[in-house]
Amino acid sequence: MANSPHVPFFRALIDEFKERGHSVEVSARDFAQTVELAQKANLNATIIGGHGGRTLKGKAQNIIGRSFELRNWARDKKFDLAVSHNSYSQTLAARLLGVKAVTLMDYEHQPANHVAFRLANRVIVPRSFPEKSLKKFGANKKKVCRYDGIKEDVYLADFVRDEKFIETLKEFGITNENILVTVRPPARDALYHRFENELFDELLKRLSQREDVKVILLPRTEPQREIYSSFSNFIIPSFALDGSNLIAHSDLVISAGGTMNREAAALGVPAATIYAGRWAALDEELVSQGRLSRINTREDLESLTIEKKQNTTARFAVNVKKQVADFILEAYATQA
Repeated sequence: MANSPHVPFFRALIDEFKERGHSVEVSARDFAQTVELAQKANLNATIIGGHGGRTLKGKAQNIIGRSFELRNWARDKKFDLAVSHNSYSQTLAARLLGVKAVTLMDYEHQPANHVAFRLANRVIVPRSFPEKSLKKFGANKKKVCRYDGIKEDVYLADFVRDEKFIETLKEFGITNENILVTVRPPARDALYHRFENELFDELLKRLSQREDVKVILLPRTEPQREIYSSFSNFIIPSFALDGSNLIAHSDLVISAGGTMNREAAALGVPAATIYAGRWAALDEELVSQGRLSRINTREDLESLTIEKKQNTTARFAVNVKKQVADFILEAYATQA
């Protein structure tokens, strides 16, 4: 697990694997809220490595260094299969050990897909993932499997909202009368996000001027926490919240990334993306379905509806978890 969204995704799959009689060990990168969330999920993860920083050189050195750390950790454990959501370090470590590797990915504009797609024995992507991107990154047809829906369906298809979460919101001073907006800043340290996002800062100013709005902002880094803590109606939690319940209780989710918007789309909660990079085909599909809106211009920002949400309609794509688990486990039996 290399990033926070990997925790709920693999938590659901680990339960599925264990129900089928398999044993699982977990490693986690010390980045964002990954370790804290893994601990809350009782995953007993071994912490190996951290983040490589913003520079390409630092990222490359970190990938290589963490690969050798993972190899050393796994050397005597006799693993049959290595599984990650596009962890370059784990895929490389598996290759060094001669262990079959499965990688999953849902964003076709990540430059380092070249690494995981070429080294993995199996590449699992959503059905909407462009064929030309698979070819570009070296994933031949024999190793590619496509699943229906989105990766968030794996853990949200059977989600039931916990009404006790309201007590957590009350501790932050949020009442039923407030419009609750959950916001996620850009991943400015990510390889795929090498630019600034002025619209995001304008969004925060607009939200800060609404007395009826409470904003829970989930920073990716400590510098972001410091920058955005000055707004009076902004709440920046000091600990990791239950993301699924936070979204389910929100009236609007706005993210400059991907996962939280897709979680909102899966749960039927109004969502808007303010991501300034190249769009994933998956997000284009959610826009066409009316489950996601985009903020590309100041006009989009000004026309954004900020109000109490009405009735929601979740996707309930209950078949996706089994489909993904089947693809992963079948990789061990294949010759690819």
